[in-house]
Amino acid sequence: MPSIHLLLNNTLPAASDLRRSFSGLNGSFNGGRAIACVKVGVQGPDLGNSGKLGFRGTSKEVMEAEGRVMVGTYARAPVVISHGEGCKLYDVEGREYLDMAAGIAVNALGHGDPDWLKAVVDQANTLTHVSNFFYSIPQVELAERLVACSFADRVFFSNSGTEANEAAIKFARKFQRFLPPDHKQLATEFISFSNSFHGRTIGALALTSKEHHRSPFEPVMPGVTFLEYGNIHAARELIQSGKIAAVFVEPIQGEGGIHSATKEFLQSLRRACDDAGSLLVFDEVQCGLGRTGYLWAHEPYGIFPDIMTLAKPLAGGLPIGAVLVTERVASAIKYGDHGSTFAGGPLVCKAAVAVLDKISKPAFLDSVSKKGQHFKELLIQNLGGNQHVKEVRGLGLLIGIELDVPASPLVEACRNSGLLILTAGKGNVIRLVPPLIISEEELELAVEILFKCLPVLDESLSKSN
Repeated sequence: MPSIHLLLNNTLPAASDLRRSFSGLNGSFNGGRAIACVKVGVQGPDLGNSGKLGFRGTSKEVMEAEGRVMVGTYARAPVVISHGEGCKLYDVEGREYLDMAAGIAVNALGHGDPDWLKAVVDQANTLTHVSNFFYSIPQVELAERLVACSFADRVFFSNSGTEANEAAIKFARKFQRFLPPDHKQLATEFISFSNSFHGRTIGALALTSKEHHRSPFEPVMPGVTFLEYGNIHAARELIQSGKIAAVFVEPIQGEGGIHSATKEFLQSLRRACDDAGSLLVFDEVQCGLGRTGYLWAHEPYGIFPDIMTLAKPLAGGLPIGAVLVTERVASAIKYGDHGSTFAGGPLVCKAAVAVLDKISKPAFLDSVSKKGQHFKELLIQNLGGNQHVKEVRGLGLLIGIELDVPASPLVEACRNSGLLILTAGKGNVIRLVPPLIISEEELELAVEILFKCLPVLDESLSKSN
């Protein structure tokens, strides 16, 4: 039964009289007028067997409740995580899992890092949110650090990787309009590549190559051409047309299947963009911030972008994105050109400072590189001889195992054996992106479980035949 709204135009009486007059009403007061809502025959939501809101139940109860109240956008694994510590996760029944997914390459410092936790708790006790109408110290501290350790001169903060790429799209378009009027033509189009993933909002989605991501929401942003990842000739030719505002490329593709660009490819993109006045955008949302054993995935190439987008691990599990730009790009962006209510808030920036301070240390990066090399060697040694394993590839702790069959049976078998892993590519690549703090012993355990579970690929193949 709907609520009944009563508009009372008379001047408000004393507060004591109001309490008596509006007993049983939920109301608000505005300029001497009372807007009251009388609740008539209203019942609370049916909570089923869950009892009260915020219930704690078995995995089955939680999954059933999720099915009743959540929009069905996720094909979740049948695991209800209750807590984590280091590189281990635990479900509500107490089962332990070795986490080789890290929240999709987010939890770089694992779960419950004491320095991260202290930074978050201290900042939460000080100041959580003020919006970007005001200055805040943690935001400036984080921006200073990002500028100091990268090619960039300035930073724009967002709340996620897809938002960072949306900002990069806008910055590229604005930059092209900012060019001198004698420039031949207004460049408004973009280049992206096969197997790319740049996000799910409508602009970033237009840059994402998998058609099944885009087609339900078409028309998406027009003016995007997809080229083969690594095709130097095709990219150079299209950039030279003068129509391209920016080229978006992942130095190492994560979601697309752990594909690394060649130095020649990135060099060619850099030269062609310089010649044509196009911007080069590196999406390091997944591959950046220490994941490869370098702070930035583009470092070993010696090639630098005009814009770089970051997100996943930056705040250690809190939502953040960042767009790093040169002064040349930043000079085209003016007040009001872009913005965000939540982006760069004190809490998330303080968390990111704690993460960046740890990850950027040379000894930390060196350990990631060494562990990654050891891990890759173990995988090749133990899994490389299997008939279904086509290739083990990647850099640092961003590793892909390409199979000649779907990877989902192996993912399920590993999960049942206490190992959490992801897929990538066309569903035939195992993606291994553990917390960067993982130990060699834990990596060896992961290889052991993967090896033990490999026969499930033969079993699933025989069933399908």
